[in-house]
Amino acid sequence: MVEKPAITPVVAELAARFAAGGKRLYLVGGSVRDAVLGRPTNDFDFTTDARPAEIQKLLSGWADAQWDTGIAFGTVGASKQGEIIEITTFRADVYDGVTRNPEVTFGDSIDGDLVRRDFTVNAMAYDIAASEFVDPTGGLAAAREGVLDTPATPQESFGDDPLRMLRAARFVSQLGFTAAPRVVEAMRSMAGQLTRITPERVQVELSKLLCGAHPRRGIELMVETGLADIVLPELTAMKLEIDEHHQHKDVFDHSLVVLEQAIDLEDVDQSPDLVLRIAALLHDIGKPATRKFEPGGGVSFHHHEVVGAKMVRKRLRALRFSKEITEDVAKLVYLHLRFHGYGNGEWTDSAVRRYVTDAGDLLTRLHKLVRADCTTRNKRKANLLRRTYDSLEERIARIAAEEDLARVRPDLDGNEIMKLLGLPPGREVGAAWKYLKELRLDRGPLERDEAEAALLDWAREQGITPPAS
Repeated sequence: MVEKPAITPVVAELAARFAAGGKRLYLVGGSVRDAVLGRPTNDFDFTTDARPAEIQKLLSGWADAQWDTGIAFGTVGASKQGEIIEITTFRADVYDGVTRNPEVTFGDSIDGDLVRRDFTVNAMAYDIAASEFVDPTGGLAAAREGVLDTPATPQESFGDDPLRMLRAARFVSQLGFTAAPRVVEAMRSMAGQLTRITPERVQVELSKLLCGAHPRRGIELMVETGLADIVLPELTAMKLEIDEHHQHKDVFDHSLVVLEQAIDLEDVDQSPDLVLRIAALLHDIGKPATRKFEPGGGVSFHHHEVVGAKMVRKRLRALRFSKEITEDVAKLVYLHLRFHGYGNGEWTDSAVRRYVTDAGDLLTRLHKLVRADCTTRNKRKANLLRRTYDSLEERIARIAAEEDLARVRPDLDGNEIMKLLGLPPGREVGAAWKYLKELRLDRGPLERDEAEAALLDWAREQGITPPAS
């Protein structure tokens, strides 16, 4: 039995109003698809045979508010009792084959509107007044079978809008569907057309893909079809060849495992953590550039975390990710290896303080990334790594409780430094502050007289003569 969309009293009232005016109102797109799949949704879109001016007239006197910011595309917005409603006139757009921007043309039939959409599971409508589905392209069957296919030929669909290829990978991730063979083949042959799409639009699709329930499937489809070569070539580069003489992990497969394990560590009551997921996927991005074959058959990737952090910044900036996301991911990539110097707990308290301070607000994410990265087929080694990280977290908790690690500051502030050394604001005060912070990290909290004595000793070494007390 197919699950029908839940129609609120407001929507039922609106449909009746359209019917009284001789017009039809359909629920369409993702909200219909999600209802069929039993997925929750709060995104409701409507389509109608009414033209924009007629929509406005039908809404007038009924809606609490109305707006026309999308009217050039046939969309009129309104609100009623807190519900947001967007209604679009049937479309029969024509694409120019150069950009992804269609020439907006209004249509006369619901079937004509649906067949121009991206995938059959998104090309279903629900006639609210008649309480029945409209499914001209087999979307209901595709939803039941978990198959992602296009209403027209994939070549025609992707030629109209190449972004649909990336949307295919995104829906594979979000819905857990399998792309139809003809869709995969078209993506493979047409991947180069993604260059027509702006980085901003690519970034939005990638973000949605990574935050899906099955991101590994979407990523593998991108790599298999060559989409990754266009939008995220570092992914393909991680598929390093492994020969019989130089054994090491498959970096690409390892990165996908780390991504899945990081997702398992996310808080179940929180939204997907995009920063953690990007960091998990790209944490070894620097390995291909740093791979070195060692005598005896070994392989090394020295300083791949340093190279990787630089590569992450370059790629995420190119994809127009925000500065905050870019820097957070780069820092996680840079720090993800540091734990492996912990050994069996040989770090001093000073090293633990630096680990916490360098991670800053990213410490919780760093914990998850490092744990997710502890992948090995050797169960004994894996258990040892987990126990070792448990001990590190316990030490962090102990020192944090004793010293308030979340707010590590020098034992003297800037004003006290200037007064003690007789300095005006400037570089020398900044250098003194930095020295005291390093001292705080090395030795923990100091008594005031100890901090003052250390600062005076440092000042004399710098050629600074404090005023006579």
